[in-house]
Amino acid sequence: MNKMIVANLLHRPIRSLISIVAVALEVILILLIVGLSMGMLNDARTRQEGIGADVIVTPPGSSFLSGITGAPVSIKVANILRKLPHVVAVAPIVTQLTTTGNVEVIYGIDLETFPLTGPFEYLSGHPFQGPNDALVDDYFADTSHVKVGDHIQILNHSFRISGIVEHGKGARKYVPIATLQDLIGASGKASVFYVKLDNPENANLVVKEVKAVPGMETYTVRSMRDYLSMMTPANLPGFNKFITVVISVAVTIGFIVIFQAMYAAVMERTREIGILKSLGASKLYIVNAILRETGLLACVGIALGIAISFLARAVIRDRLPIVPMHITGDWIWRATLIALVGALAGALYPAFKAARKDPIDALAYE
Repeated sequence: MNKMIVANLLHRPIRSLISIVAVALEVILILLIVGLSMGMLNDARTRQEGIGADVIVTPPGSSFLSGITGAPVSIKVANILRKLPHVVAVAPIVTQLTTTGNVEVIYGIDLETFPLTGPFEYLSGHPFQGPNDALVDDYFADTSHVKVGDHIQILNHSFRISGIVEHGKGARKYVPIATLQDLIGASGKASVFYVKLDNPENANLVVKEVKAVPGMETYTVRSMRDYLSMMTPANLPGFNKFITVVISVAVTIGFIVIFQAMYAAVMERTREIGILKSLGASKLYIVNAILRETGLLACVGIALGIAISFLARAVIRDRLPIVPMHITGDWIWRATLIALVGALAGALYPAFKAARKDPIDALAYE
């Protein structure tokens, strides 16, 4: 049977190739879209963790996603937080989401307090020298081919790059906090307060202390550990629905192509099926042969799709290090199962149609 299956596939090489490519496209679509989505989410977690805070304080009603809120509260909240027990340092920042060119969050910072892990590690250049200076991380500098002294546009305002810093400290672009406050019309305001403690184990205690301060009962206060644990696909608005849509489109593509290929194959092999049945082949034998043929096509397509996905990831990492992509073993198995099930489902009707053919009619078919 296996020799017959391989011979059938080689007899129509173009059709077999199209089916293989369709399954591969299905796998590629799932792995690349999910990989990019998970990569960006994990990258955001890593950069938040790199700030070095133990507690994060955000305004009432703010989103847990940093950078979405704007700058709605007084920066003087930082002085209140600094007076609390166990608090070593507080870094107020202004965040602004921009969609010009790329979707990214700009940080307005005070270099005396941010980042909480200590001064930036400058790969070239130096700190801000004026209100129109900006810092960028090494990933952005490499991807955009910029250097110290170049000018870039941030929020329709020209900034001179004064320094290039190591990546992983919240944002990829930083400007003086007062400058960003003026640009977005939020003078004296802040978006989020990162709090460094004498001991990370005191985080839950400090959370309670902040909530006990008069006027701060409605603020959102979380330990950084809890905050990072919330940055999952389940908590990201629309993420799971987006992945479901991507998978549905991918499965539809694979299903339709496999269905068309197997249906056409069955119609072309009507006489061959009649010969097999006249020689005693059972309905189960015919169904098994069609499904095995489909399974072989699917396996080759899956392997091709996985290989191309890893190749695409390598190219993206080399050309666009600012765009993270994570292809995990868990999603490889999911994509494999989804593609295999979709392909077999597409072949079921053609297989049963072939099995139900009357051998007399099949032998008389021209």
